[in-house]
Amino acid sequence: MQTTLEKTLARELQELRDTGQYKQYNELQRPQAPRTRMDGHDIVMLSSNNYLGLADHPKVLAAARDAIEKFGMGTASVRFICGTMTCHLELERKICAFIGCEAATTFISCWDANVGVMPTLASTPEDAIFTDALNHASIIDAIRLSKAKRFIYKHRDLAELARMLDSPEGKAARNKLVVTDGVFSMEGDVADLPALKELANKHDAVLIVDESHATGVLGKTGRGTAEHFGVQDVSTVQTSTMGKALGGSCGGYVAASKVVCDYLVQKSRPQLFSNALPPAVCYGSMAAIDVLMQEPQRLEKLRQNVRHFRAGVKELGLKTIEGITPICPVIVGETATAIQMQKALLAEGVFVSGFGYPVVPKGEARLRCQISAGHEKTDLDFALAALRKVAEKFPQARGH
Repeated sequence: MQTTLEKTLARELQELRDTGQYKQYNELQRPQAPRTRMDGHDIVMLSSNNYLGLADHPKVLAAARDAIEKFGMGTASVRFICGTMTCHLELERKICAFIGCEAATTFISCWDANVGVMPTLASTPEDAIFTDALNHASIIDAIRLSKAKRFIYKHRDLAELARMLDSPEGKAARNKLVVTDGVFSMEGDVADLPALKELANKHDAVLIVDESHATGVLGKTGRGTAEHFGVQDVSTVQTSTMGKALGGSCGGYVAASKVVCDYLVQKSRPQLFSNALPPAVCYGSMAAIDVLMQEPQRLEKLRQNVRHFRAGVKELGLKTIEGITPICPVIVGETATAIQMQKALLAEGVFVSGFGYPVVPKGEARLRCQISAGHEKTDLDFALAALRKVAEKFPQARGH
């Protein structure tokens, strides 16, 4: 006999199926790469965070294998008991050198890093968190776990943020956190970090930047949004991931001042109660940073590919959001349209994800195209040709 909960869930699942919003797994049958195999078909991958093409890089794979030989599969413990291995300390030193920060501490994912930071640094009703409306879901959930007052400003609306910081509640707050994505995951646009930093400094607030889609992508040497704008300093807190450009496996980190990282080690619940990173992730991520530093041509190729693809989308007359990042959304309108176009593109040999409400606002469903340094021009032209063919079958997508 079904419980009331199961009946409720079944009805909601059926509604998703009826409205064309039901999501299904696609089986990847080879390593994550610009050209790979999915559901029995060879495809061009246009929906991966593997921005530098390092997920199957020989040096990254060799480093991961070496780590397993040296340290085994995992820690079988949290950091503060007996789960801190040499590889964790080496990785954190590598992150410090890479970012140019005083200290770093790692988490099992950037989701955990965000959930570890916000509720820990703003833990009372006397604290306040100011957050961009389009910040990542991990930031949203992290703020929900905090007891601090919440101020949500419209996307990149710094005038509204200034008013919130100047409000009586904002001024009276004890610890103030201004939180933003560096690169917004669904828009592909970039936070105005210099202006945010100026506001944070003026109001004695700490700026926290999630660099997950910026690490290995923005900046002269791929160090992220802060390097892109030249505003990195020890008082800015960065969270980021090793699960995207830096090898594509898993793992996150916080890069900040020594006092902030030390406090997180002592108080952050995801840090205290989750196993430490697998050694293979530590060594593989370090190797990915080394490749980024030793092969700057990867970053240049990524940017050439981004310019080529964005120009191609514009030539097709499809609506996108202007930008410089590898996230190029094609706005198609309704959620069902995005999902149907995703399926049609897969039939043409291109995989790109369709996103709709509640991931993005209603009426702004999109195909989120993501470009890699591993793509060749022929891959991108193949994808653009498929996009042209599919868009002709969905004229409603051109109206947005």
